[in-house]
Amino acid sequence: MVFTKTPIPKAKGTRLVTRIAQPKKPKKRQKRAPRVVLGAPDGRVTPRAGLHLVAKLNELLGISRTIDAASAPIKSRRRGLSLGKVLVSLAETMLGGGDFLVDLDYQRKDTAGLRLRAVPEVPASTTVIGLGKRFSAGARQSVEQANAALVAKAFALLPEARRDELASRRPTIDLDPTDVEVYGAKKQGCAYNYAGQRTYRPHPAVWAEAGWALAAELGSGRSDPRPQAPGLIARAVAALPGGLPRPIVRGDSGFFSKDVAWAALANGADFAMAVKRTDPVWRSVRKVPEAGWRKAIGMEAEVAECGYVPAGWPPGTRTICRRVKLGPEDVSRDARSRRRRTIDPRQLALFEAGEVVPVYAYSFIITNLTWDTCEIEAWFRERALVEETIKDSKYGASLRHMPSGYEAVNALWTWSALIAMNISSWLQALTRHDKRGGRAHGKRLRRELVCVAARVTRHAGRLIVHPSPEDANGAFGSAWRALDTLFATISP
Repeated sequence: MVFTKTPIPKAKGTRLVTRIAQPKKPKKRQKRAPRVVLGAPDGRVTPRAGLHLVAKLNELLGISRTIDAASAPIKSRRRGLSLGKVLVSLAETMLGGGDFLVDLDYQRKDTAGLRLRAVPEVPASTTVIGLGKRFSAGARQSVEQANAALVAKAFALLPEARRDELASRRPTIDLDPTDVEVYGAKKQGCAYNYAGQRTYRPHPAVWAEAGWALAAELGSGRSDPRPQAPGLIARAVAALPGGLPRPIVRGDSGFFSKDVAWAALANGADFAMAVKRTDPVWRSVRKVPEAGWRKAIGMEAEVAECGYVPAGWPPGTRTICRRVKLGPEDVSRDARSRRRRTIDPRQLALFEAGEVVPVYAYSFIITNLTWDTCEIEAWFRERALVEETIKDSKYGASLRHMPSGYEAVNALWTWSALIAMNISSWLQALTRHDKRGGRAHGKRLRRELVCVAARVTRHAGRLIVHPSPEDANGAFGSAWRALDTLFATISP
């Protein structure tokens, strides 16, 4: 049998291909970013809710009340703000980022934030100028006395561990004037300094370990700090809380004077200050034997005691010297170089002549302390703490300029900046943000505790502050709760 294959006709198309049709999936619609529009202003929102922490501290310590109690009225009418409220309002403005008197006018527009401030009636800049003209020498003395009372109150309220730590160390009173450059020939009380700048010269006395200003003077760029020092030392020692060990007055070479040393002893304190590099000092250090140099604590340097004791200084005065070895690259050829002045003139002459000699930078301390020489030098190096404090008063509390042409108004501004600096320190210390390693500078405090945006509402007769979750659970909320706990502890 023969099988014949029947041909299958070829046809175009795909009808012989088996295809399983899949239902089409709908395409996902791409999400668009929400459109951001500018809404209506909300008068319940404030950018400075953290100023209520300052208000709590003002109520806790009685800052404005203490200043008013110590001061005579600066105006005849009862209506309006007292001196204490003017100072606290200026300090609040500085802590909230104000750099000029006109910032008072800007912050007056924050209707929600005004209800949270220690002084809700923020004065106009013109009002502050008018009252500031009456800030006499007697008023400044009264504010300084009130500040001493506030230092004692704040010290008593410190956490026990922090208070014991400060009480266990001899308090150091640092003296270090700073120049504030100003512009304008008609500014009262300023003068040209050695660098040719027209300046004022605030001169605070600071408790170094606590970072608190104790007393202050305001002079011009030509003011010699040495005549001011005895009175400033007396007031600063009196402003220290009771029960502390014997204080030590520490200063730079601008205070190198036997009168300053005797003033420290007369007020129950010891002294230590930098020595000016004069020919008798250089002759004295050249007599130190090589075996007399010892390794410094915490830095690559050597320390020794030399025999320099100028005439008329108190018994027991001694001079400590430190030397740091320099390489050729460390010595500038510019005759104006500051480091060249720290080199022994004989060594410098040989070095410039091309001879290979060891070159050292020297610094000297004159003191009546009986500690080990290396301990004295290491402790004196901590004088940088007061420079940090003054820097904080400039960049954290607006002492980097003087806003008025009137000397009395600038004195009011100076004391407001120092009170703002103390409020910053007290706030961190009482809320346990003041750690052993140091405290936050004013700018960081402003960011974390003061300039906190929040919505302010009223309910059942209370003001309620609604911050962001980050701020409520961060430093701002922690400080708020710490102050509430402190209030509950001291309330009867």
